[in-house]
Amino acid sequence: MKILVTGAAGFIGFHTVRRLCERGDEVVGLDNLNDYYAVELKHARLAASGIASAPADRRFASSTTLAGYRFVRADLTDKSFLDHLFATEHFDAVVHLAAQAGVRYSIENPDAYIQSNIVGFLNMLEACRHHPVRHLVYASSSSIYGLNEQVPYAESDMTDRPVSLYAATKKSNELMAHAYSKLYRIPVTGLRFFTVYGPWGRPDMSPWLFLSAITEGRPIRVFNHGQMERDFTYIDDIVTGVCAVVSQPPAANGNGVRTAVYNIGNSAPVPLMEFIGAIERSAGREAVKEFTEMQPGDVVRTYADTSALERDFGYRPSTPLQEGIDRFCAWYRTYHAKE
Repeated sequence: MKILVTGAAGFIGFHTVRRLCERGDEVVGLDNLNDYYAVELKHARLAASGIASAPADRRFASSTTLAGYRFVRADLTDKSFLDHLFATEHFDAVVHLAAQAGVRYSIENPDAYIQSNIVGFLNMLEACRHHPVRHLVYASSSSIYGLNEQVPYAESDMTDRPVSLYAATKKSNELMAHAYSKLYRIPVTGLRFFTVYGPWGRPDMSPWLFLSAITEGRPIRVFNHGQMERDFTYIDDIVTGVCAVVSQPPAANGNGVRTAVYNIGNSAPVPLMEFIGAIERSAGREAVKEFTEMQPGDVVRTYADTSALERDFGYRPSTPLQEGIDRFCAWYRTYHAKE
């Protein structure tokens, strides 16, 4: 298949591009390389994908290491370019991972989330409307469960009480996708990601924050006094699920809508203190802990019911927490050794 991957210089996008190329797909990666976090890391991901230097806006660069991979630097809010891209490339499928990430950042910079997550997603839906694809797969989030206290979270649970603007934009994406699927028969699947971690992760994510602090002897902030749990999911397990889903568009339901939503996680919540302990063991040092109150926009526990994804795609995460943390820490040390 010929697949467009947006957010290709991001954490999940980078790994997804590599896996799709390895299985023989032709891939076009798109990213605007914004400065939400260090752009140097995004450039390093591109270099690891065979894109030695990021091209100028709207210019393509071909990978020297991944067969069939080309990258273009562009913004999803540039509707005219997106329309031109679809008209000339004739994609079979889209894996839409580009978004403004971060729950806490959405409280400080709400406009960035509306532009990227709402306007950008609308432009993607419009492109798929006017230039039909076999399947649009997009990133939703476990954050949409918000104040829902029933666990594990199931796709049928209530999701209309978000606690952050980020979560609200992801819920909006699901509603927009459903409407476009009904109106224009676009096959669409949303994936609700649960706390993804691993090599090449973002600097604002807990593994990086904790390991960098431990390595440098700084205290780590432990929110809600450590009384939190997260359904940590290793990146390789996530990408296996994404690649399986993109190859199988949803069938029409009783209302003629070709849309589906799945949880994609580890289905095994880990206490925060246990997670910190895994990083301490890998780092060989104990963290200096600064216990603090809950942060706005956070929830105490996430826990994915992944039975639907297992039923339809045979999805079963297999990476133990300590093994995944060890891989992340090994990558982190190698990455910083090159700086």
